[in-house]
Amino acid sequence: MSPDRHARRQFLRFLAASPLAAAFAQEEVSLPNAGAALNVMDFEALSHKTIPPGHWGYLSTGVDDDLTLHANREAMSHFQLRARRLVAVERADLRMEILGAKWDMPIYLSAVGSQRAYHSDGELATARAAKAQRAVQMLSTMSSFSVEDVAGALGSPPWYQLYMPTSWPDTEKMVRRVEDAGCHVLVWTIDLLAGRNTETSTRLARQDTRDCSTCHKADPRSGLPSPDRNLTRPMFRGLSGGMNPPVADWSYVDRLRKMTRMKLLLKGIDTGEDVKLAVDHGVDAVIVSNHGGRATETGRGTMDILPEAVEAAGGRIPVLVDGGFRRGTDVLKALAVGASAVGIGRPYMWGLSCFGQEGVERVLQILRAELALAMRQCGVPTIARITRETVIRKQ
Repeated sequence: MSPDRHARRQFLRFLAASPLAAAFAQEEVSLPNAGAALNVMDFEALSHKTIPPGHWGYLSTGVDDDLTLHANREAMSHFQLRARRLVAVERADLRMEILGAKWDMPIYLSAVGSQRAYHSDGELATARAAKAQRAVQMLSTMSSFSVEDVAGALGSPPWYQLYMPTSWPDTEKMVRRVEDAGCHVLVWTIDLLAGRNTETSTRLARQDTRDCSTCHKADPRSGLPSPDRNLTRPMFRGLSGGMNPPVADWSYVDRLRKMTRMKLLLKGIDTGEDVKLAVDHGVDAVIVSNHGGRATETGRGTMDILPEAVEAAGGRIPVLVDGGFRRGTDVLKALAVGASAVGIGRPYMWGLSCFGQEGVERVLQILRAELALAMRQCGVPTIARITRETVIRKQ
């Protein structure tokens, strides 16, 4: 079999086994407005029709054989909720506190870069939606808009997700700028320091008939955006453009800790051992994440990783999680296992691409309502009352 034919067969096999197959099967799905969506997946098929192939590939695929992408969703079924009856939960209170801040619900908008690729208002529309729904927004270093502009649209500084510049002076400049913008939380993403292999995304980009050379050009050594491309990003203004130093180790955490007064989080934690090291190095919280299946092909879903991360943290720091969360019941499972909050990425990007701010708002509304319903059915009136007894691990 020729290499090209083998590649085509591998790609078709991926599509057949992928959650994307549902989108292909629902091409006739039509939403007259964002409010017509019944669940967040209703936005996926319409988003697929709206977004050009290159951008859809970047948003929807994983790395290598996309096994970890699928594992994130599959892992949700490894846990089952324990419904309780006659508990008299008239309404569920989703309010909680984390890192000294009061939240309206334990669901936040995780960092997604280049949001203008999906809607002309990009991160500004997301910020306005987060403000309207009283949700926390995490802004990507690869944002289409500056942290200052997004803070203005949000009405308060966002959490800032850091892709560390390759030079330490550039890192200092970026962190100082973020501090000056009023950000209180710095989230260093550490799961792309060794690069990644985004095969399926690359194949879909090749189907794009537009001139995507400046948009999708990547550094061949790492599979990540090239430094030249980064220079067009607002957050790289005045910097060299390089990011994700492969030589970074735990001493870099110490240097960041000494440099900033912001709360410091590490995003991309995959094992209990690294949670313990994060605690030892003074990190304020960790985020269990595999970049939505777009970092390392571990084959492990984040819900499967979460229990060991929570155990390793031992209550000393909060553990957050993202990756594959599509239902309020998914969120409740994570909270029951011990997560302090749950991040979403692709769902709100589907909403953004279809309806802008209104789409993002509707995604948050749906997840909020589903989580409240699941809490009532499991007899837990508040977030604080959710315990390990609310969920069991499927045998």
